[in-house]
Amino acid sequence: MNVTRFTKLRRAAVLAVLAGSLLAPAAYADSGFYLGASIGDAGVEVNDLGFNESDSASKIFGGFIFDMPVVDFAIEAAYVDLGAVSGTVLGESYEFDSTALSAFGVAGLDFGLFGFFAKAGLVSWDTDIMIADLPPGSDSGSDAAYGLGFRLTFSSVEVRAEYEVFDISDIDTVDMLSVGALWRF
Repeated sequence: MNVTRFTKLRRAAVLAVLAGSLLAPAAYADSGFYLGASIGDAGVEVNDLGFNESDSASKIFGGFIFDMPVVDFAIEAAYVDLGAVSGTVLGESYEFDSTALSAFGVAGLDFGLFGFFAKAGLVSWDTDIMIADLPPGSDSGSDAAYGLGFRLTFSSVEVRAEYEVFDISDIDTVDMLSVGALWRF
């Protein structure tokens, strides 16, 4: 039997489709839910007051990742405790105690053991404000948030370092630098 070039090409295409269908479930096998926690440092800067202080911060987060070869996407929500940032400006003591709920869309590049990701979304924040001898006050709102991160993946456990910015109105900078871990299930 004489095998033509067209027949060889057709056989190769069928083998490629079969091999791809066998490998596709493995490529998407890591898609699913995840939970994690991070600790770090949150900073608040109000230029008009000359206020630039930081405090320890933490967050608990979870989401769903759509893991594809090289690129992955996720939706993520978090509860963030930005700490109680305090300092003195012109002899008056100030304290900002902030918490937030955030929701992000996350896009990442996956290189096997390590990867990079960027995120953008919204933050709903609540801040208790104490200024010297004045009665305590509070403020809240919803604003944009974004961040960048690096991750190391070990099977279903991921260690990540990230920098997030909460674009809260009337405050020049609210940011968080953190290290944490998550578990995919």
